[in-house]
Amino acid sequence: MFDLPDENHLYQALLARDANFDGRAYVGVTSTGVFCRLTCPARKPKRENCRFYQSIADCIAAGYRPCKRCHPLAPAAEGDPMIGKLLGALQADPARRWSEADVSGAGFDPSTVRRVFKRQYGVTFLEMARQARLRTGAAVLPSGGRVIDAQLEAGYESPAAFRAAFGRLLGMPPGQFASKDALLRADWIDTKMGVMIAVSDARALHLLEFAERRALPGELKRLHDHAKGRLGFGRFAPTDQIEAELQAFFDGRSAQFDTALAPLGTPFTREVWRALRDIPAGETRSYSEIARAMGRPEATRAVARANGANPIAIVIPCHRVLGADGSLTGYGGGLWRKQALIELERGFAAQREKAG
Repeated sequence: MFDLPDENHLYQALLARDANFDGRAYVGVTSTGVFCRLTCPARKPKRENCRFYQSIADCIAAGYRPCKRCHPLAPAAEGDPMIGKLLGALQADPARRWSEADVSGAGFDPSTVRRVFKRQYGVTFLEMARQARLRTGAAVLPSGGRVIDAQLEAGYESPAAFRAAFGRLLGMPPGQFASKDALLRADWIDTKMGVMIAVSDARALHLLEFAERRALPGELKRLHDHAKGRLGFGRFAPTDQIEAELQAFFDGRSAQFDTALAPLGTPFTREVWRALRDIPAGETRSYSEIARAMGRPEATRAVARANGANPIAIVIPCHRVLGADGSLTGYGGGLWRKQALIELERGFAAQREKAG
């Protein structure tokens, strides 16, 4: 695990409400006896009243109680009531067409909503709503449903509008997924952190991504070209296997992934991805540490690029890579997921320590 930066650095992060330290550092306020996230919206305490800790357990052990404003015991995104209300509305009616006027009607400033969702999830709320509506319609396609049925289910006004939206998400119109002799098959997996798309052949998993990841269309296009157009809907055995392993992972039962992997990449990127898999669950590394472990200390930037190009989320654990100062840095699945994954995996580290 990383050591925290010095306390002056962390105090400046507290004043700036720097989201890069969500889940990585907490502040205990001696004058109130509470501990908070560094992004807490409450009035900022004086520097002399602040004590900084790396974990929630450290805060509790020091005698602090959790703040009722920023809810440090919950994932970061859940600590914002605005996010909770909007996500609840989206879950209740995923086919609804949201606009900025609807956001305003719910009592929120659209620019604030846009900024907060972008910071936590990597997409705006309106983009998330469009993707939810698209997934609602696309869910009928893996079971052989007609495109027109998917279009109607998604609430789009015309088949052309649905095809265009689907093309923006997946990089191609749905008609190109109709091959009956598909070499690769794509399907949806529901997880506690959102819908993921898995692509596998009869032998191995080629892709596993959260559905709203911006790189997904390009990744699917590369797989489509690699399979010479033989990319269809449905499942092979590796998708069933990874779904079961993800369930065990999110339930806190196992961090072991045995599904065979076949990600597309250069020899160097595959070497980086193998190095990522060597990081035990519950531990983290910096890009430079990975480069040194590979015997390529001069390749830090190349390691960072390979990390960002990872097409198999969670199993190839790019979420275990942090900034040199211990901050979360970027993550294609959203910083809130990176924080939640790191916190989940602390439980696996504790299990290892208990087992001796």
